[in-house]
Amino acid sequence: MTDKTLQQLLDEQGNIVDFLRNQQVGPNAYPGVPAEYSNWRDEQLSWANTAVLFNQSFHMVDLLVTGPDAFEMLHYLAPNSFKGFVPNRAKQFAPVTPDGYVIGDVILFYLEENTFELVGRAPSIEWVEFHAASGKWDVKVERDERTAARPDKDNRRNYRFQLQGPNAMKVLEAAMGATPPELKFFHMAPITIAGVEVRALRHGMVGQPGYELFGPWKDYDTVRNALIEAGKDFGLTLCGGRTYASNTLESGWIPSPLPAIYTGESLADYRAWLSAKSYEAGASVGGSFVSENIEDYYLTPWDLGYGHMVKFDHDFIGREALERMKDQPHRRKVTLALDTQDMLRVMSSMLQKGDRAKFLDFPSAVYAMHPYDAVLKDGRPVGISTWIGYTANEGRFLTLAMVDADVAEPGTEVTFVWGEPDGGTRKPTVERHVQVEIKATVAPAPYSEVARDSYAEGWRTRG
Repeated sequence: MTDKTLQQLLDEQGNIVDFLRNQQVGPNAYPGVPAEYSNWRDEQLSWANTAVLFNQSFHMVDLLVTGPDAFEMLHYLAPNSFKGFVPNRAKQFAPVTPDGYVIGDVILFYLEENTFELVGRAPSIEWVEFHAASGKWDVKVERDERTAARPDKDNRRNYRFQLQGPNAMKVLEAAMGATPPELKFFHMAPITIAGVEVRALRHGMVGQPGYELFGPWKDYDTVRNALIEAGKDFGLTLCGGRTYASNTLESGWIPSPLPAIYTGESLADYRAWLSAKSYEAGASVGGSFVSENIEDYYLTPWDLGYGHMVKFDHDFIGREALERMKDQPHRRKVTLALDTQDMLRVMSSMLQKGDRAKFLDFPSAVYAMHPYDAVLKDGRPVGISTWIGYTANEGRFLTLAMVDADVAEPGTEVTFVWGEPDGGTRKPTVERHVQVEIKATVAPAPYSEVARDSYAEGWRTRG
């Protein structure tokens, strides 16, 4: 019996928005690590004050792409340029549809000649797999599924750690017993920790100096234990799954674009290739922004702050659409600092009988895979917020949002709508509640001054 396709599933559902808003899954899980090693407040504070070890070995999909046409195929799928892209470098990889809307966002590692690895959420990876299967390119792909979706939970291809914070370089130097290499942003080099070779990528998730460290799964315990031992004198804190998702509030990276693949004749073959068990088939959407048209949930590279990365120096899928878009008005990525008194009003509703606002969890208040909350100015829609949570480093609730240019200046006051209409959807993460309006002030993204000053030009910092 042939497995059902995504297209067949969508044909059975009727309205796609209603289907996705009522999916029976909550936000992405972060398996393989405890919710908290100590407490989420100290874990957040550590990346700003000492050092933190993020364990990324479990929650992301890896795709190895090899073969003589690997470079050519990936370049054809990427709006950004591959000029000067050579082994031991990495770059953001956010492919778009023929209509110019973002499919997903992962990191592309150029490991060696004809050998690449993509790491992140599944949508971009499935897009690459689809094109690799077309027969147009001489390539091979090998998918290493995230832990939550695989039968052999402890047998991944690679481990992956991130070491971040003011003391990160001191921890790494102690673990290596040598001075770490001086690398430019998104450059890689081999290093040695506890007698095993590790590949180090110069990176930053919260604006602090640090490295992403990865290597074969057999070395997982060796490298992790060496880093923990080396960090004892430098305040190294382990980051749990509860804390991990909140770091994006300070770094300004929007991790949750809904794959823009649910409509369009040009994507019919792709939807027929995707399974009814694919990421797109199980994705959940939540929040106060509601439209009957799923295409209103699609995002452009400019929405996500990636417009400056789009380069028309090569042929790629979506080029003509992006050329038409480039001179049009664009929303800008910003941070919204939510009014503390309004937040207290929302929280105090939990301490009464009767009408209550949607529960606000700490530190991440995201309750669906793809949050979409409405942002208003004087009652008119001016944008979408797509991540919400609390940061102990700033002492307040923040959201990441995309707003019209005329309200994007820091200091502009807008309204953030919290909660779903009509008492909420049927998602199990949604209790009955009433919508509330929260005053918010537009601020830069990243919100953290350290992050804005420390990231390489163009990395997550520009709308």
